[in-house]
Amino acid sequence: MGLLHNGEWESDATRDQYDHDTFDNRIENSRNATFPAEAGRYHLYISRACPWAHRAALTLRLLGLEDTISVGVVDPVRRDQGWEFSPEKANCTTDSVHGHKTLYEVFQEADPDYTGRVTVPILYDREAETIVHEESAEIARMLATEFDHYTSEPLDLYPSSMQDDIDEAIEDIHSSINTGVYRAGFADSQESYETAVQELFDGMERWDEILSTRRYVVGDQLTLADVFLFPTLYRFDAVYHTHFKCNIRRLIDFDHLWDYARDIYQTGGVPETCNMDHVKAHYYRSHDDINPTGFVPVGPELDWTEPHNRNELPSDDDSVRK
Repeated sequence: MGLLHNGEWESDATRDQYDHDTFDNRIENSRNATFPAEAGRYHLYISRACPWAHRAALTLRLLGLEDTISVGVVDPVRRDQGWEFSPEKANCTTDSVHGHKTLYEVFQEADPDYTGRVTVPILYDREAETIVHEESAEIARMLATEFDHYTSEPLDLYPSSMQDDIDEAIEDIHSSINTGVYRAGFADSQESYETAVQELFDGMERWDEILSTRRYVVGDQLTLADVFLFPTLYRFDAVYHTHFKCNIRRLIDFDHLWDYARDIYQTGGVPETCNMDHVKAHYYRSHDDINPTGFVPVGPELDWTEPHNRNELPSDDDSVRK
């Protein structure tokens, strides 16, 4: 996987070898803040393949913040140098901030002595020349709460009156589904794999039942809880079902989760954040230990535009755009 150790890239290092540094600053909607919410100041580095980065990209797009915060997209295939910039590839970009070739150089720019993983997403401050934050959930929360004066869409993804319920749902989804696929995919024994798969499908069945009577994760409004669940569902049949052996059922075998996933996909702006070519290239070509041939499956063929009829469930018409 590789990581930085005291500012030096070690391509063979693993995440457990060293204590990791973190960037955990906060953007605030205040002129006096160390990191004020200002247009043109911040840059979001993402991978279209990564579900965690997809959260941030979804939040940015749903709120219409593309003109406020610029975006850089790395190569979907991660090799010995980690995440790289390959503008010659479709839907990838240069590093428009510093012109670096690799993402680890952005971390070195922010902290020459940094020790830790080089991950996406990261939110970078051009003025302070540092990384503000590297954790997807907190980046999404900052985008949803601190840039109200710049959003071009009348959408509140993290309303104060619902935050406790949203956070509770996010935690449940994170522990059972978002990380469940990874615990199964990278299990180090048959027993741990089977346990992870069972926990994952217990969670999916529970949320399938919950979503049989409500349109969104938290009641009748699109929120960050939906933003955090959708990226895993989007990747499920194409990657996790096969590559990570999460194959008790496919997403399309769940009556309500599959309808729900299509409902979110068909929300205005969401398709622009989705790139299945990047998703499959990353997983099937980056994990040599799981897929040593590097062959990328041709299928499956899923119709994300098929009608879902979930608008018949309770919904606030002002909370979603068609």
